[in-house]
Amino acid sequence: MSTIIDTFIAPQCLEEIEILYQDDHLLLINKPAGLLSLSGKNPRNLDSVHHRLVKLFPGCTLVHRLDFGTSGLMVIARNKAINAALCQQFSQRSVTKIYRALLCGHLHDDEGVIDAPIAKDPTLFPLMSICPINGKPARSRYQVIERTHHLLENKTFMPLTRVELTPETGRTHQLRIHCQLLGHPILGCDLYGGLMLAGTEHTPRLMLHASELKFVHPVSGECMNAKCACPF
Repeated sequence: MSTIIDTFIAPQCLEEIEILYQDDHLLLINKPAGLLSLSGKNPRNLDSVHHRLVKLFPGCTLVHRLDFGTSGLMVIARNKAINAALCQQFSQRSVTKIYRALLCGHLHDDEGVIDAPIAKDPTLFPLMSICPINGKPARSRYQVIERTHHLLENKTFMPLTRVELTPETGRTHQLRIHCQLLGHPILGCDLYGGLMLAGTEHTPRLMLHASELKFVHPVSGECMNAKCACPF
C-alpha cells in the first residue's frame, strides 16, 4: 500500500471569512478562495476556516468542506448534535449544492449530466481518477449560463463558458474532474487541466464558487436557501 506524502504548503490568505448568517445552532459563511477548510497536519498549514472560527465560536465543527481554491458557501455546526443532524442530511443527499464556474472553451450542449465514478489512488495523490471498476458513483449536472471570451495578457481572446454546476454526489474533486472529462476544465484548476492552455497559466485562482446551499434547519425545521454572489 502506497503512503501518501502531502508536501503542499498553503500561501497566506489575507481575506476574511464573511459570516452571512448565524444563530445559536449554525453559521453560514462565505469562504474565501485560498483558505483551507480544515488545518493540515503540517504546522505551516494551521490557518483554516475551522482554525479561525473556533476562536469566535468555541465548539464549532465543519459539516462539509470546500477545496482550498474554491470560494463560497459553507454551513458550520455550533455543536456536535447539530453537526450530526446536518451530516445526516448531506449523507442522505437531501442538501442541494449549486456552484458557479468558468470553463475553458465553449461547451457544445446547453445542459447535461456527467455520470462517472471517481476513485482515490495514493500513487496519484492529490489527484483523483475516473475509474468504472473501483470508483465510487459520482454524478454532476451542468447548465450553461453564457458563452463568452476573455482577453488574455497576450492580447488574444480565450473562449470561456460560465456554467451552473450541481453535484448530486459529494466526491473529492468531483466537479473539477468531471469538467475535465467534458473536455472543458475549470479555468485556474491546477490539478485537472485548467492552467494548461496558453494564457491561462497566470489565472489568479480556481474559478469555482459555491453559490447556493439548500437544507433544512435541524432545530426550526425551516427550509434554508442560502445564496452567495459569485465574485468572478
